Amino acid sequence: MSENEKEKPEEEVSSEEEERKSKRKRTVKKTQGQMIQEALGIKPEDIQDIEDKLFISRFLDYFVEETLDFIHRDRSIEQYMKRLTDTVSKLEMGNEEDKLLKINYEDKKVFELVQKLKVRAEELALSKGIKTSVDKRLRRLSLIITAPLLVAIIGLMFIENLDILFLFPLLCIFCMLPQLLRSSVLKKWMRFKEENKNEVYTQNREDIMVLKSFVNDILNNIRTKLIELNVPLELIKFGLYSRDYENLQLINQRMMRGVSQFYFVFEYPEGMEPFPIPESLQQYQQPLFPEKKYEKNFIVLTEMKGKDGIIQTFVPSLKDKLAKQINQMLNDSEFSESPLNFKEIIPDYSKEMGIYCVCGELANITNVQICNWKNQFKYYLFQGKQCKCGESIYAVSVMDEQAEIPEELKEIFLD
Repeated sequence: MSENEKEKPEEEVSSEEEERKSKRKRTVKKTQGQMIQEALGIKPEDIQDIEDKLFISRFLDYFVEETLDFIHRDRSIEQYMKRLTDTVSKLEMGNEEDKLLKINYEDKKVFELVQKLKVRAEELALSKGIKTSVDKRLRRLSLIITAPLLVAIIGLMFIENLDILFLFPLLCIFCMLPQLLRSSVLKKWMRFKEENKNEVYTQNREDIMVLKSFVNDILNNIRTKLIELNVPLELIKFGLYSRDYENLQLINQRMMRGVSQFYFVFEYPEGMEPFPIPESLQQYQQPLFPEKKYEKNFIVLTEMKGKDGIIQTFVPSLKDKLAKQINQMLNDSEFSESPLNFKEIIPDYSKEMGIYCVCGELANITNVQICNWKNQFKYYLFQGKQCKCGESIYAVSVMDEQAEIPEELKEIFLD
């Protein structure tokens, strides 16, 4: 205790301590579930029931869409399945809807199907040379690389008269090499998944459809429960890896590690008026992700000639009438920095072959992004410095004249 605290009366110190504790309690952030529970007067066990069912629906949906992510991960599967079986065991004590859900779970043999799909996926992976999970490979690789480097650096530190600057390159290697190797392993894993995903689905189509139908049973059960509790359905936002379910409204989509993830709210039954949302919950009506906004004056580099990311010639075309479609394309894309700078991409950029603002000013391109549309098609996005007239300049282009343009995007890229 400090000298100042020693000089204070015991009652004053006690009062200050209570005040500090009170402040800590007041600053505890409430979860969305707690906010909904308090605002709508819902029992905590009802909120927990909804959260448990949403958890197992998301797990099963992820499992059937990305089964290969679960190979050789026995402990993870055990944890997921324990929560699944715990939640199902409580259904016997619920209402008729819950009892029916439990019957569906047993009739469809959900537990057995998960185990069967995992075994089949592991057999497929073993036939392709994959013997361990990607997580285990990453941990082993990190240990193999970092341990010798660390020992080497520690040993060098004991060498007398060693120039400290000599250690800097080794430290850089120590920091960068594990990340580079990790990135390489992950890219190979993503490629393996992409190449074998269809085979997993083809071999297990019937079982996958059964599991998806049970996911739909869970989601319908949750929706019924929310309606019984008068919960505004717009407040319950959740992500899934498939769009194959009924009674849901898609509100957004994102690419996560090369995989599309969809975000939904429940739809009201036909003819039913939405429940009013209390003032204290208005904040949860906001979009789950704000969509990227771009200007309407898009330039598309049509008649492009070039390959391997290098553009030799093009014809700039203003496609302001397609602004909505181009915005949607951008919102459905993942972005990464281009390894080439703008001068390397368009080496002959000039007044004779340039990108122009609507006012006629030659654009000064300051940023280049590689966009990956739905993990199917890559293209360039060029962003120019704001023009003197106040307009922002954006241009898009294919990266190779031989690129196969998806049918949905042909109107944008083809003149």
